[in-house]
Amino acid sequence: MTILNQAFHFKNTKKNIYWMKNICYTLLIAVVLSSCSEYQKALKSEDIATKFKMGTELYDAGKFSKANKLFAQIAPQYRGKPQAEKLMYMYSMSFYKMKDYYLAGYQFERFADQYPKSEKAEEALFLGAKSFYELSPVYSKEQKETKVAIEKLQMFINRYPDSEYLPEANTLIKELDYKLERKAFEIAKLYNQIANFESEDYEASIKAFDNFLVEYPGTTFREDAMFYRFDSAYKLGINSVEYKREDRIKTAIKHYNAFYKAYPESQYNAEATKMNTELQNAIQTYSTKS
Repeated sequence: MTILNQAFHFKNTKKNIYWMKNICYTLLIAVVLSSCSEYQKALKSEDIATKFKMGTELYDAGKFSKANKLFAQIAPQYRGKPQAEKLMYMYSMSFYKMKDYYLAGYQFERFADQYPKSEKAEEALFLGAKSFYELSPVYSKEQKETKVAIEKLQMFINRYPDSEYLPEANTLIKELDYKLERKAFEIAKLYNQIANFESEDYEASIKAFDNFLVEYPGTTFREDAMFYRFDSAYKLGINSVEYKREDRIKTAIKHYNAFYKAYPESQYNAEATKMNTELQNAIQTYSTKS
């Protein structure tokens, strides 16, 4: 093949590729426009069967937002019909896939109540509870949704104690419990910080840590809580007016002893021991006086 022929062949090849691409793009646009046109027709149609069919196809294709709009239109008309169970499951799941967890939680619970014998009832109740888990905010914010999520997950476990979702449900509850613990601990710690800043109200700090340790006896923050409780008791005792000082120092020493007994190798030991030495020296003066 001569250089001229090669150039002509290359030019034609590029031209063919160009036309092939144009044809593909044109077909793709046509398919998309046709699909959009069919969807719009289904939305405007009075035929609920058409909406159900189109909605199911969109749902299977992962186009949950579009499917959801069609399902919302026909859900009331399908109530009591054989297809209602499938429709309401897809409707609930479409909210979940869209991350609209408020409505997903509501719809899944409704599905589980309306179809308790459905093979999807167990999954629906679990995903309904998990939707509330997804709504749980960071620990520093109000924890109303967290408490609701724990309640919903526990209800699921009680109803389906042998469920395949049990391990995940327990893991979610553990995460939510930790969030509540962290929230309560940080509130108690804040009392300590405020007392340090204002040099007062250490009693409120001690009470906050007492309540925390009673409410969460197995908490991962137990060591920290016991140390900060002792810290508050130490500062309250050392800085007290004279007629209250001896009793408060004795109370602080008791808190130190409880802390050291529980955590003899604590990260706070050096600081705690130094404070306890000061308390022991202070209490010794009262022994000398008597």
